[in-house]
Amino acid sequence: MIQQAYYDVPQLTKPLNCWVEIPGSKSITNRALLIAALATEPVVLDNVLFSDDSRNFIACLQTLGFRLEVKEEAKQVKVYGLGGVVPNRQAQIYVGSAGTAARFITAMLAFSGGDYLVEASPQMMSRPMQPLLASLTALGAGFEFLDRPGYLPYRIRGTGAPVGQVSLDAKISSQFLSALLLAGVGGAADLEITIAGEVAAKPYVAMTLAMMEQFGVAVINQEWTRLVVPAGQHYHGSSHYRIEPDLSNANYFFALATLTGGTVLVKDVKLEALQGDIGFLKVLQQMGSRVEQQPDGVRVTGPPEGVYPGVTVDLGATPDQTMTLAALAPFATGPTVIKNVGLIKYHESNRLQAIRNELTKMGISCEEAADGLIIQPGRPRAVTVETYDDHRMAMAFALIGVKATGIRINNPGCTAKTFDGYFDLLSRVVKGDHSL
Repeated sequence: MIQQAYYDVPQLTKPLNCWVEIPGSKSITNRALLIAALATEPVVLDNVLFSDDSRNFIACLQTLGFRLEVKEEAKQVKVYGLGGVVPNRQAQIYVGSAGTAARFITAMLAFSGGDYLVEASPQMMSRPMQPLLASLTALGAGFEFLDRPGYLPYRIRGTGAPVGQVSLDAKISSQFLSALLLAGVGGAADLEITIAGEVAAKPYVAMTLAMMEQFGVAVINQEWTRLVVPAGQHYHGSSHYRIEPDLSNANYFFALATLTGGTVLVKDVKLEALQGDIGFLKVLQQMGSRVEQQPDGVRVTGPPEGVYPGVTVDLGATPDQTMTLAALAPFATGPTVIKNVGLIKYHESNRLQAIRNELTKMGISCEEAADGLIIQPGRPRAVTVETYDDHRMAMAFALIGVKATGIRINNPGCTAKTFDGYFDLLSRVVKGDHSL
């Protein structure tokens, strides 16, 4: 992991031609950890992501009394689930900055029969929780807020059972709905969730539903207006459940192929992946890139000489890729319009504002719309990029420095949240260590 206060992005002088291996998916790792803890038999997870977020999730489960066998070098965790029982009826846990840990474990504890204190980093303490907490409260859980109402930290008094009918507002985070679904298993009666409005980033919930089914739990989805977890179902064990490479992180390298007119192969990726961020490859295709499934992964070949048009796209299904596309936008031949990503204001940073701030510093025209951005092409000038302690700002905006002179990334260590070795890998790729 990069330990320096900053990272000077190395420039490429020719089209990239490389292969990379990406660590396991954060989204799948943390969903699988929760499912395994609630399963009736042991679950062995392979290709586990070990990052700040997943380590905090693992530590929470251990503090709650679950038995885990953790083998970081082998990228493996064995979890001994107890069929929905949380071993320790009282505990104090720390979720760090992990939104998945904060939302998923809160729901699990709300459906348990214990009393718990949940603490978090200052960054996570500023992120919204109230829609999920309102639904859990309506189902009988109790919350005592230690600071601001509706935000971490808080004490939870569990209901003892995931049953009942409830309404949920999921328009600013799909994690609220995933939390209710993942934890709402094993009740003596159905858990019925009525959706108030739209569901943010539906592919993430689709991933949740697919993983629940892989572990033996079926959910009735009535066109995203009402979802039902039928009574009496339980997660079953798995001798080996392999976690896909993280596509949110793989897309930075796929984008490099578009940016440079080169070729990038990300190993072990499949076009039929569970993760919704595979959809970002369609955006790269609109920009002139070619996408191919190979036996050993997915290969993206950029447009000749890295010349590509600006695009107008709705990234509501893949909001984490807003920063990636924003990093490509200055080098396009026309304006780039990104729509339906207003929810990223509530992520690790206010990402719309962060993108606008940093592109403006570079001399790139970036207008913030009600739910997105309009970015004009231009020539980025040398700057130090402020990352706002946001791993995706750091990783995405480094792409600009591969093509523009003098881009420095402040606080590169924030990428440890999901990808410890990102800048080490980027440096090796630019040097040609991973040539095809």
